[in-house]
Amino acid sequence: MTDHDQRFKNLLKEFFSGFFELFFSEWAGRFDFTQVEWLDKEIFTDPPQGERRYLDLVARVPVRQVVVLPRGEPAEHWIVLIHVEIESEDKVAPLRPRMFDYYESLRRQHGLPVLPIGLYLRVGLDGTGWDVYEEHFWEHRLLHFEYAYVGLPALDAEQYATGENLLGVALAALMRIPEERRAELRAEALKRVLESRENDNRRFLALECIEAYWGLDEAQRRVFDQLLASEKYQGVRQMMATTFERGLERARRQDLQILLEEKFGSPSPHVLQRLEAWPAEQLEELFRAAVRAKSLKELGLED
Repeated sequence: MTDHDQRFKNLLKEFFSGFFELFFSEWAGRFDFTQVEWLDKEIFTDPPQGERRYLDLVARVPVRQVVVLPRGEPAEHWIVLIHVEIESEDKVAPLRPRMFDYYESLRRQHGLPVLPIGLYLRVGLDGTGWDVYEEHFWEHRLLHFEYAYVGLPALDAEQYATGENLLGVALAALMRIPEERRAELRAEALKRVLESRENDNRRFLALECIEAYWGLDEAQRRVFDQLLASEKYQGVRQMMATTFERGLERARRQDLQILLEEKFGSPSPHVLQRLEAWPAEQLEELFRAAVRAKSLKELGLED
């Protein structure tokens, strides 16, 4: 899994309800996002010997509005599956049959209604809408399958970068941005992150996305630096430096967790809690000790 893939998975998990409020506002109130359960994303296309595939995000979410199954009965426990597939290719055609395969596999595996959504990072289409996959036998249409999509490159970055939804602020980095506005809108997006009332982790994820994808050329960079030096954007530069330091600390903790998993198996919630509380300035020392350690107890992570 690349950093690119993981970045968007983390964003959508943290801002899942915000994703619907942003792009599918008419649906947002129909789900109970306080009880989202993230499911195993591995499926077999032809079980038990079929090809393994890994879906981007699959959530089991209670619904407040009845969804009726094909046989006429309501969805069991008022639960549906929401499948969000993140697509970074510059052509959407290969995704269409894949979305149908994923939909069919999830329906067969779970027996629940499935809402499929494609998030396009490099193909805009109409911004938001419904895409279609069809199969024909000569002139007869055998299959007509639709799924919702969000095509970021076709959306207006100005609208989202200056909005209240922090996910929209972050994703504006991949939307349509006038070249003459790139520097100012980037500064404005960072100011929105600074002033947001979201928790530190969500602010970090938004800032990381902006930093990764909101590129500036040399001339735009000079304008951007001048903006950050102005009174209006006071505090943005310090926020960026502080968030960068937090990002390094977060990466160290993740690397350490991977090392512990490789040596001692999946850590218990108690071990993860101790690792999360470990002083940042002692993480490097703990990492070096973990390389040589023979037990979690020896490291002070287990009683």
